[in-house]
Amino acid sequence: MIEVSHLTKKFGNFTAVNDISFNVASGEMFALLGPNGAGKSTTIKMLTTLLKPSSGQLTLNGYDVVKQQDLTRKSFGIVFQDPSVDNDLTAFENMQLHAVMYGVSSKELKTRVKELMTLVELWDRKDSLVKTYSGGMKRRLEIARGLLHHPRVLFLDEPTLGLDTQTRNLLWNYVGNLAHEKKMTILFTTHYLEEAEANASRIAIIDHGKLLTIGTSEELMKQTKTQSLEEAYLYLTGKELRDEQADPHEVWRARQRSRTMR
Repeated sequence: MIEVSHLTKKFGNFTAVNDISFNVASGEMFALLGPNGAGKSTTIKMLTTLLKPSSGQLTLNGYDVVKQQDLTRKSFGIVFQDPSVDNDLTAFENMQLHAVMYGVSSKELKTRVKELMTLVELWDRKDSLVKTYSGGMKRRLEIARGLLHHPRVLFLDEPTLGLDTQTRNLLWNYVGNLAHEKKMTILFTTHYLEEAEANASRIAIIDHGKLLTIGTSEELMKQTKTQSLEEAYLYLTGKELRDEQADPHEVWRARQRSRTMR
């Protein structure tokens, strides 16, 4: 369902993603792990047409991500790390707006919205302004919105960041059912290693833009001769603290704007 071959992304002299390759099967739950600034978000931005690769090949649902962007976009849904719903609209209005953007027919709209908002247990709050929602409710709404156009692939970039344990468990139950029952491919990032161990069939670890390894949690532990996924992760990426790094894309854009203004 996803094919990544020799993918590289450079911003000036900085290489954010360095010649990585991996495949994700239909219906698979696949975790992309790494420290801050490792290249995870840049990789997802390229897979979701937000960034153009410097080199390499990307295929999603059989479409060339660079050359067939519209068809690619219709094939995936995404839940971003930062909230992206409109707080000044109701939940139902947020869903309607997304439906219009993705060409969901008016005939399908209400049935589909009710089905998805019921799935994430928000139908009784459909007419509430999103600004009245808790963080967990907003995240569930984002998942429902991302599924509205029947995507084949769902990208989740740190989907449980800041959520309580109960909401995190509820979210992963939803996602697991989608992969199992709908054969939807899920690619997610997380800093909660127990989430990757519990939910991903395979795990890829990336650092400094390079893909270090890929396999099941058991294979990663065997490879590193460790007793847990956390120990394997630290063995591969090191134990030094990593500061939160600025998005290299935004840094590059800021530099370009600065040069233009001179």
